[in-house]
Amino acid sequence: MKKIMLIGFGGMAHEVIARLPQGVSVGWIVARERHHAAIAQLSGGAIKAISHPIECSERPDLVLECASQQAVKEFGEAVLSRGWDLALASTGALAQAQLFETLRTTARINHAKLTILSGAVAGMDGLAAAREGGLESVTYVSNKSPASWRGSPAEQLVDLDNVSEATVFFEGSAREAAQTFPANANVAATIALMGIGMDNTQVQLRVDPHTRRNTHRIQAAGAFGEFHIELNGNTLSSNPKTSMLAALSAVEACRRLVDDGLAA
Repeated sequence: MKKIMLIGFGGMAHEVIARLPQGVSVGWIVARERHHAAIAQLSGGAIKAISHPIECSERPDLVLECASQQAVKEFGEAVLSRGWDLALASTGALAQAQLFETLRTTARINHAKLTILSGAVAGMDGLAAAREGGLESVTYVSNKSPASWRGSPAEQLVDLDNVSEATVFFEGSAREAAQTFPANANVAATIALMGIGMDNTQVQLRVDPHTRRNTHRIQAAGAFGEFHIELNGNTLSSNPKTSMLAALSAVEACRRLVDDGLAA
């Protein structure tokens, strides 16, 4: 049985727990103390609720972050310094160049693996392959409902209550998008990391009152040719800011633990 540690106890974490593949269990959940009673009740005491990864005296087979960019900053280095493998959902945290370098260095020194989850988009393997042959341009367009943008800086840029048609409220680099919209633009960071970088990846963010889905469009061109990807994803019922596919990418990372073991 593979045992993982979850960082976070929000909608994505609940989705991962509900869909865990056979052969994988959650041993620990890192969450604020106010959630500890709920974690104990959910698992009948089988899952240990902790406030920091260092409270774990065993070795998880994987630490899965599905909380926030702040959680990556707060716990990422501590996890990797123990030689534990870490998979990130909140990839926008890596828009901070110093943090990204610290995590990569810590992983290398301690023989740990730092994994960037594909999250809410597809085609990241193709984008990374195109980079090897000379990737010249990458543009990402995010189109979401007003509900998906509530609680973000978008509220100061567009009237979410009265917008009547699809409206662009941000255009800039992936780094700017990830840092300005930490709960909404992890996809922009993921695309940038797999492609031509945070500063060269162009991002457009839109609000659309006529959709309930999160639409992600990627256009890439280079020596390989060009491709266009469009994904229309359903959101989690518990959190309209998070795409279902983002949670499923975390579940797939857990499945690989079992599949890799069988292959070995």
